[in-house]
Amino acid sequence: MPEGKPEFLTVRELAAFLRVKERKVYALASSGEIPCSRATGKLIFPRVAVEAWLSRHSSGGQAVPRPGVQPLVFAGSHDPLLDWALRESRSGLASFFDGSLDGLARLKTGQAVAAGVHVYEGAAEDWNRGHVEAELAGEPVVLLEWAWRERGFIVAAGNPRKIERLSDLPGLRFIPRQPEAGTQVLFETLIERETIDRTAIAMIAPAARSEADVAVAVSEGTADAGLGLACIARQFRLGFVPVLRERYDIVVFRQAYFEPAFQTLIEFCRGGSFQTKAAELGGYDLAGFGRVHFNGP
Repeated sequence: MPEGKPEFLTVRELAAFLRVKERKVYALASSGEIPCSRATGKLIFPRVAVEAWLSRHSSGGQAVPRPGVQPLVFAGSHDPLLDWALRESRSGLASFFDGSLDGLARLKTGQAVAAGVHVYEGAAEDWNRGHVEAELAGEPVVLLEWAWRERGFIVAAGNPRKIERLSDLPGLRFIPRQPEAGTQVLFETLIERETIDRTAIAMIAPAARSEADVAVAVSEGTADAGLGLACIARQFRLGFVPVLRERYDIVVFRQAYFEPAFQTLIEFCRGGSFQTKAAELGGYDLAGFGRVHFNGP
């Protein structure tokens, strides 16, 4: 970090940097548009990540070259247990969750040190590795197992629409996810495999950008169903119809894995409070936590 430039910015500092009002900064953080962390109990913004964010939103649409040192940002798909662990461990890792494919893209351009991914690759045990090898070819990254999670339909309490399988969706209102989300990759793969007419399903717009958004759409009656996690259905006291188990992995640059921030997170996740929280949330299998599924060059 250049002399005189702090590694992290406060809300006031970022507002001055962007030449906007502080309430605009809060709005950007609340919507997930700008990378931030609440590790200290207050909003802080990694300067390098903010500068990369500004580059992506400048004219020209040029790809951002990967810097020599990546910002301490955890990108990719949102996971409730991981989100909790990032905060509770006080690792200093900021988060910017906007989908598995988005996370891989951010790793590729050096906008993050790690990303959470759950990209279905065609079989029960096939998750993530092919996409990591393709998108991050030649990069020194490691693919580590986080957990197996229960994925299925989030439906109204009592499942009044009697939704049991994909073939029950035609004629109903379904809330999709954004194209970059691993959940949407799974959905598109499954309906193609089962030759279900996508146009017969009433797709709700706009797409949900988080697991919680799916639950909100169902609880408010906007949608009849959406693909989501068992723990989210439980949190919102909604019905849940299991579809499959998915493997959520973490992709991390090898050097970053051994740095204090990531090691603080890993050590925290080996403790009892982490296991207790996973059991409280429900729908997690942590038996393979930390298992290496791919080790780049």
